[in-house]
Amino acid sequence: MSEERCTGCGICVAECPVNAIVQKEDGVAEIIEAECIRCGECHEVCPEEAVRHDKERIPQEVAENLRWVRKLLGHFDGAEEQAAFMERMGRFFKKEKQVSERTLGALAAAGDKPAEGLEKAIGELAGEGEN
Repeated sequence: MSEERCTGCGICVAECPVNAIVQKEDGVAEIIEAECIRCGECHEVCPEEAVRHDKERIPQEVAENLRWVRKLLGHFDGAEEQAAFMERMGRFFKKEKQVSERTLGALAAAGDKPAEGLEKAIGELAGEGEN
């Protein structure tokens, strides 16, 4: 949600089918990401285009990741400890990238019966995790 563009009209709040948007004390709308079902209704009804598409949020999310890494970095003294930590963070984000890539692959493979395709993929992954 673009706080600069949001006028606090409340249209998105009223139209959200799962009540995943609230208005803060200052009137600006906020999407509760954990409750959002990604239906896109808020994108369609916002007269100010304050609801940001996922792709437009990439810079903000990268900045959040970097702030988190910077905060954790403060727990390590000395160049050697910090370098080892940065290497671990690189491995962590590479793993996250693999998770995203495999998830995208499973979504694409779900086919014209997505519930069945997803269930199949989950079953295969559950078996893979037992190894």
